[in-house]
Amino acid sequence: MGGAMEMKKRINLELRNRAPEKVTELVLDNCRSSNGEIEGLNDSFKELEFLSMANVELTSLAKLPTLSKLRKLELSDNIISGGLEVLAERCPNLTYLNLSGNKIKDLGTVEALQNLKNLKSLDLFNCEITNLEDYRDSIFELLQQITYLDGFDQEDNEAPDSEDDDDEGDEDDDDDEEDEAGPPGEYEEEDDEDDGGSDLGEGEEEEEVGLSYLMKEEIQDEEDDDDYVEEGGEEEEEAEGIRGEKRKRDPEDEGEEEDD
Repeated sequence: MGGAMEMKKRINLELRNRAPEKVTELVLDNCRSSNGEIEGLNDSFKELEFLSMANVELTSLAKLPTLSKLRKLELSDNIISGGLEVLAERCPNLTYLNLSGNKIKDLGTVEALQNLKNLKSLDLFNCEITNLEDYRDSIFELLQQITYLDGFDQEDNEAPDSEDDDDEGDEDDDDDEEDEAGPPGEYEEEDDEDDGGSDLGEGEEEEEVGLSYLMKEEIQDEEDDDDYVEEGGEEEEEAEGIRGEKRKRDPEDEGEEEDD
């Protein structure tokens, strides 16, 4: 009876600052149960996802309450020898179950876990069943929904640590936040493209102005050349007129000299 009181005190301690319906994790390791009864643990723990009752001298799961959201259940180092069908009825969403160090001896006892459709990892360390020939192959064939048995899959690959999984989940969340916020350089590149476009526009305007200016200069140069040719022509005509007058005058001058 004293063991049951100890477990009840532990549960009350866990609930001192929280209501049962808000508790998601509960650890009752090393508390002693009385006649397999889990006093203080009841259906009010609706949000419970992790429950650990290691080494509490639990002989049966008959008094286990309905915990529909429970995903991980630690029952190592107890005296459980059967009655595992209760788990599928009251904890249908279990993904991890640790029964190591219990009194489980044969495959018939484990067969009751076939109804746990979401079960991915099962531990049976230090149970008599592990001494059976082809133990691992038999369990994987019997429980085809599980991926890991005693911490390893069928190819002897070790199961990832649960803490690592949580860390990876946090990293994914951080990546999602960065994706939502957008890459830091994205807007800068757009600004650079806009600046480049404006520079190109100014360059085109300068080129247009320069071409028109040069064309005007060429036209003006051509007009100046024409003026120069015309002026030069007038001077040549005047010079030819003077030479003609001289030719006319020269014979007259020669005649006058002869008369003299």
